[in-house]
Amino acid sequence: MTDGGSGQGPNLSYMLSPLKPRGPNPRCPIKGTKPMSRRPQLARIKEKKAQMRAAIFPEIDQNRVWDIRNKAKTKGFTPVPRTMPLIGAIMDALSGKGKPVSTTFLELWCRADEQGFQVMSKPHDVAFASGFITERGLTTWRERMRKLSELGFITAKPGASGDFHYVQIWNPYLVIKEHAQKSTPGFPERHYHVLVERVHEIGATDLADVAAE
Repeated sequence: MTDGGSGQGPNLSYMLSPLKPRGPNPRCPIKGTKPMSRRPQLARIKEKKAQMRAAIFPEIDQNRVWDIRNKAKTKGFTPVPRTMPLIGAIMDALSGKGKPVSTTFLELWCRADEQGFQVMSKPHDVAFASGFITERGLTTWRERMRKLSELGFITAKPGASGDFHYVQIWNPYLVIKEHAQKSTPGFPERHYHVLVERVHEIGATDLADVAAE
């Protein structure tokens, strides 16, 4: 076959030139390379959200916004997993019908330090804030605490205020994963699947081995 009737064949030299090595794919990095940072992508997402917010709520009063970036003004908060509502739903399913423990756990979380430790010197106050406001409130709260301990979400030691004077909260992701592996009776598999998906969306790594399976 000739090229345009010139009597010469087509130029195939480009096929004989060595292939140029391609750089690593940032979405599928090769072994030994570091994945590209997600910060530029997150910055673009934040910018788009800010633009959308300004368009939808142009009259917004920034003084009425809980803004954790304002360190001088915003005080008294603690980091909470974005999946906490799902975690709470799984806890309540494990604890049994009519015996929810999620509000008790959330109150513990909000009172604990960065390592999940707390000295429970005012159990009545903690019980009240957890939603147990009747005369039997403290008794009911203690029952919920025992259930959290039985399920492995907390470990408690006795002290001046009773059996739950010292409390250590454990990583709820890991505790839930253990229940999934043991097929604990009442374990909500549907909620767990949603949790695994949500963890992947937010970039949490606590269930990384589960998400990879």
